[in-house]
Amino acid sequence: MLIREATSDDWPAIWPFLRRICAAGETFTYPRDLDEELARSMWLLQPPGRTVVATAPDGTVLGTAKTNPNQMGPGAHICSASFMVAPEHSGRGTGRALVEHALDWASAEGYHAMQFNAVAETNIHAVALYRSLGFEVLGTVPEAFHHPAKGYVGLHIMYRRLD
Repeated sequence: MLIREATSDDWPAIWPFLRRICAAGETFTYPRDLDEELARSMWLLQPPGRTVVATAPDGTVLGTAKTNPNQMGPGAHICSASFMVAPEHSGRGTGRALVEHALDWASAEGYHAMQFNAVAETNIHAVALYRSLGFEVLGTVPEAFHHPAKGYVGLHIMYRRLD
């Protein structure tokens, strides 16, 4: 697997699985009917943000990640990140590789920590992955996420120091 900077040429491969994941409404706080133009502007970041793709040896996009300052100004030393793996490629280590890559990049860029602001507590695979990589749940906002099957569930705020 290769993880590299995403380009606009990668968007046609990212959009189908990003759209499916958002439409499912089980993991991201993005609108379920997110349109392509808004999705592209939210996902393909400009500096100081960064978007990458994980690709198979044949060039197939397996997943993608974006990393950006969590806040502006005096909060810009903490970064945040989001990760999406194409469902047909899940369970093969792509998510872990993307998170590890984001952590390494953020550390090299001088970020002090990484914080996830909204991890659905029902997204048990992501929560387990993040915990295995040293993230802790700082708190959970009760009923902050409306899961299509499980109703109102909590959103975790997760954190890991980088230095």
